[in-house]
Amino acid sequence: MTISYSILLLLVLGIFVFCYLVATKVWIQVDKEKKDSDNTPKNRRDFLYISSMSIGGLGVATFMWPFIKSMNPAEDTLALGSTEVDLSQIDIGQSITVKWRGKPVFIKRRTEEEILEAKNVDLNSLRDPAADEDRVQNPEWLVLEGVCTHLGCVPLGQKMSDIKGEYKGWFCPCHGSHYDTSGRIRKGPAPENLAIPPYRFISDSVIKIG
Repeated sequence: MTISYSILLLLVLGIFVFCYLVATKVWIQVDKEKKDSDNTPKNRRDFLYISSMSIGGLGVATFMWPFIKSMNPAEDTLALGSTEVDLSQIDIGQSITVKWRGKPVFIKRRTEEEILEAKNVDLNSLRDPAADEDRVQNPEWLVLEGVCTHLGCVPLGQKMSDIKGEYKGWFCPCHGSHYDTSGRIRKGPAPENLAIPPYRFISDSVIKIG
């Protein structure tokens, strides 16, 4: 349960209790000052007032509950809000794919050659200029959202047998976008580089995405 959801629920309950207490106090006070013309016992009348108020308040709360609940993120969404990945089993030159918020995330342990190729690029030649050092927290590890920025396809390049394109990174076969070893667009219709998801190293061998 999120904080905002809890606050909203407490606010609704507080309003209900406040209205209940105020209404009950007013009705009882009026009942004390005025005799019942029908000789109905006061205790019985108070009971009817309180019961009616309680039933009405319960009805309102029941009606509002689905709307309040819909404001809370779904459990599967919360579960995918972040994920931890153990990097210790990834060899140099190897890539893995994990899921984060329903999207594929590419994690690649780059070779020295791939790191040098990513660094030795004229930024002026790039469609979406970005230095490699600005796209990684550790040069050896590249973390990307595996979604082509053209029409949302998943590029090839994660498997050793995949076509990696002209720049040895990733290749989208749907429309021919080529990405380099830093995940930057180098050729084809994609307008932007592969996105970098929010992540951080929580140890030398574990990262947390999200």
